[in-house]
Amino acid sequence: MKAAKKIKLEAAGWNVGSAKELVGLSEAEMALIRIKQSLALRLRELRTKQAFTQAEVASRIGSSRARVARMEAADASVSVELLMNACLMIGATEKTIGQAITAAPRSTRGPFTKFPG
Repeated sequence: MKAAKKIKLEAAGWNVGSAKELVGLSEAEMALIRIKQSLALRLRELRTKQAFTQAEVASRIGSSRARVARMEAADASVSVELLMNACLMIGATEKTIGQAITAAPRSTRGPFTKFPG
């Protein structure tokens, strides 16, 4: 968040902090969130690189299009195992999944966090 925006929000009475502070998450819980977000991003990248629709991915993995959308959004109902399985089923390798996990950002500021690579 830009410093000017933070100052404006605080001046308006808002408390500005991280998701970790807001919910009181442990470092392990934050790491799991970062990994899930990174895998969700990798799934979307794989799908778009191969020009698959969400419906096509759903058909390949035996799920629904809505479920694929939730997977790409790193929804709380989606497990890391499901994300990894979906990535593998549409062409990821163990190496690319490992890269996605190690590329997980060290800071989770909210739903608009950008990921490397």
